[in-house]
Amino acid sequence: MYELIIIGGGPAGMTAAVYAARKKLSTLLISYDIGGQVLGTAGIENYMGYQFIEGLELMKKFEEQVKQFPLDMKTGERVSSLSQTNGGFEARTDKGESYQARAAIIAAGKRPRQLNVPGEEKLKGRGVTYCAICDGPLFAGENVAVIGGGNSALEAAEDMIKIADHVYLVSLTPLTGDQILIDKVKAANNLAMFLEHEVLEIKGESRVKGIKIRDLKSKQERELDVGGIFIEIGLIPNSEPFKGIASLNSFGEIEVGCANETGVPGLFAAGDVTNVPEKQIVVAAGEGAKAALKAHRYLQRLSE
Repeated sequence: MYELIIIGGGPAGMTAAVYAARKKLSTLLISYDIGGQVLGTAGIENYMGYQFIEGLELMKKFEEQVKQFPLDMKTGERVSSLSQTNGGFEARTDKGESYQARAAIIAAGKRPRQLNVPGEEKLKGRGVTYCAICDGPLFAGENVAVIGGGNSALEAAEDMIKIADHVYLVSLTPLTGDQILIDKVKAANNLAMFLEHEVLEIKGESRVKGIKIRDLKSKQERELDVGGIFIEIGLIPNSEPFKGIASLNSFGEIEVGCANETGVPGLFAAGDVTNVPEKQIVVAAGEGAKAALKAHRYLQRLSE
């Protein structure tokens, strides 16, 4: 049995791992990948210590630091359930493995939200993508559509206007992102906006060929010829495996107090999977540190 299991390998989970290891806790970190959402971030300009760093590079530095310490890491596995036991907690994974610990930190992050329209599932990886940073270069010189009106969609549009032939920005609402991003996108001469429009269908057989949209006010429908569609409509907390053990809010986020406690003794949560406001890398890292320190104090009390 470990003293601590950390679920998630993004900024919160990796920072928690460093703090736990420095406290000499017997620790297991379980994560499908190392980096989480940050792996899809091309440029980071607001993480202290770096004026600019790519997401992949930053998470490599996180990983290098974690690996300086003697803790166990299981990657390529997703935790499918977490339950309480007499001695603490048991985490089961999609690989059929089971791990036990006296305390646990959930830092499972979030994942992209889907449109759930006809054609989306069939054409995933065939023109439908949820990461302009990762897949944008594949559509150089093509017509593409970016779906969404927040910062993520605006950033994707800004990336694509530099390499695509033409970019269509489709949003259910007026633009809600930062004004500096709105101004940059509006200044592009190869971008057209369809605000207050809904996506009805993604067209294509083996590859994306177009997208059907409808004006919410006039109900007029039209089809746009595109070879790529970047869906940037928000994120969903990876909290489903923890519904039976932790309290979730209406957004599906794990509810925590200021010390990352969930209300279940020995169970803590940190990062984007929680209800902590401002989903930023630096915030997630700080929350991971807090959760590990709190877990250490909890384990100390158990042994007194």
